[in-house]
Amino acid sequence: MPSEHPYDIVLFGATGFTGALTAAYLASHAPAATRWALAGRSAAKLEALRTRLSVVDPACAGVTLLHADATDASSMQRLAAAARVLISAVGPYIRHGEPAVAACAEAGTDYLDISAESEFVDLMYLRYHGLAVSSGARIVHSCGFDSIPYDLGAYFTVARLPENVPIRLDAVARLGLKGRVGSGPRFSAGSLESALIALSRPRRLIRAHSQRLELEAQTAVRAARARRALPRYERSIGAWALPAPTIDRQVVLRSAVALDRYGPEFSYRQYVAVDSPLQAAGIACALAAVSLLAQPRATRKLLLRRVSPGTGPTPAQREGRSFTLRFSGAGGGRRVVSEIAGGDPGYGETSKMLAESALCLAHDELPPSAGQVTSAVAMGDALIQRLRSRGIAFSAQVTGEADGSPR
Repeated sequence: MPSEHPYDIVLFGATGFTGALTAAYLASHAPAATRWALAGRSAAKLEALRTRLSVVDPACAGVTLLHADATDASSMQRLAAAARVLISAVGPYIRHGEPAVAACAEAGTDYLDISAESEFVDLMYLRYHGLAVSSGARIVHSCGFDSIPYDLGAYFTVARLPENVPIRLDAVARLGLKGRVGSGPRFSAGSLESALIALSRPRRLIRAHSQRLELEAQTAVRAARARRALPRYERSIGAWALPAPTIDRQVVLRSAVALDRYGPEFSYRQYVAVDSPLQAAGIACALAAVSLLAQPRATRKLLLRRVSPGTGPTPAQREGRSFTLRFSGAGGGRRVVSEIAGGDPGYGETSKMLAESALCLAHDELPPSAGQVTSAVAMGDALIQRLRSRGIAFSAQVTGEADGSPR
């Protein structure tokens, strides 16, 4: 279909660690007809990235390079006007992300990022959801491991439960690691900085979330809540399950409020699996220590010096990582157990999910939506089909007798 935009997809922040992985994925998997471009502040770094991509695929030598700076509102407006879908891989988002969201909401351009920063996501809803609804822009945050497998996993599971009944859903994430971790950073500099900033701003995070809840309560048409989660032993996977109050849980609940398929009442718990209570205690102590160190700016800088900008886990490290999410849903006399599984969650699969989300918005027939929406609301079945075709497994087993016809 003809478009007034020169590009179907523009990747902003392409020279960062995850941005470069996303660019490489698009280079390998975007259909030949896809018009895409790379954007960032440094022309030299963009040129170097394009050269690396063209070694793998000579056609990439023709990929357009666009200058854009998150501190320059006019350059972000030009970027949004040029794209049907803008991917932002420029974090930490609480510092650098707002100009891209604002420009897309005004221009009616679809926007994607991989933010797991709850404060940022809530503030963008408060400031730009209404504008995006008016312009027709779809603003979809958290399009990596945070939070696509949780959001689409819940969507996939409840679709196999009866209609119009209360639904209870639990999710347990298990992260796998094969062989030795090896030398090199376990996280990219951007991921580490985003986490440290989030930990250093608890009051602002709570305030933004409370304001959003107040606004959403005025328009909610169905109930969705997080059930109380306590540490427990999960026999089905032979591991201990720790509560995981991450942004994923908030995303799943927002999809449940927005979509009819989750029933008139929906409740959700989310856990991460660990091998022993001792490991759980170690994780809790480590998180507490990092939270304390994240408060003073001086110690945050000290922690950030451990990872060089633009670097992250090596290919060998990423190859040894995997994830499995196990969902257990019940409603109307039926029980569904489903699994979503893939490779390296933090970077390999995250860049795949981000790129496939952009391709989905750019090329697929999707249900109408606008404003700040979740991946399930904006893309749902179409994105599940894409991810399955690219090696992320979705499977389900249905047990029990249902009251009502199956879906």
